[in-house]
Amino acid sequence: MKKLFVGGLSADSTEEGIKAIFSEFGTVRSIDFSRDIFTGKCRGFAFIEMEGHEARAAISGLNGKSFGEKFLTVKYEEPRKKGRGRRR
Repeated sequence: MKKLFVGGLSADSTEEGIKAIFSEFGTVRSIDFSRDIFTGKCRGFAFIEMEGHEARAAISGLNGKSFGEKFLTVKYEEPRKKGRGRRR
């Protein structure tokens, strides 16, 4: 199972719309859709889990593709590294 970062989503993007696009490349196991607390609109990014070969196909097929007025950024999620930040 691979986790993908999807950026460049418009504010009116929906989970169903994103799932429909990624379903062309395989089964979407889960979507972690980031929404604004006050408006409920998309914050411009999401995380999607797919099988490895399906994730690679989605990256090659969707990265840089026009989605509304923006271009998608699709890549493997890079976990945050510890120790990066301000120390007190």
